[in-house]
Amino acid sequence: MKLLVATVFTSLAFNASTAQEMTYGQAEYLNSCAVCHGLDGKGDGPLGDELVKRPADLTRLSKNNGGQFPYWRVFAMIDGRTMVPEHGERDMPVWGRQFLPDDVKNYGPNAGEIVTTERIHNLAGYVQTLQR
Repeated sequence: MKLLVATVFTSLAFNASTAQEMTYGQAEYLNSCAVCHGLDGKGDGPLGDELVKRPADLTRLSKNNGGQFPYWRVFAMIDGRTMVPEHGERDMPVWGRQFLPDDVKNYGPNAGEIVTTERIHNLAGYVQTLQR
């Protein structure tokens, strides 16, 4: 079931008719985040019910932060590599570590880190567009 859901979201992200209209951040979101956070970022993705803690409603981050989008906090949460282990376990995957091996393989160690960082910037920027 999980594989089927992931396949559906992946096919949505790479649908030829929408590929030209989709930003890199949106495509990355659909591939990496929507299965838990939902297509609209409301925390209602198909795997959300299977998690111990429901995924965050990403549409309310600005509202919950005094009307200001917490860009660098979102970036750090997505990246996850600089999170302090003493602050507790993460429910969300550490995307920085997940993206980096393939990016290093494709672009080399220095450029791979740059590409990984850019992917995370694209994702954080897309999450900013989801604010209500």
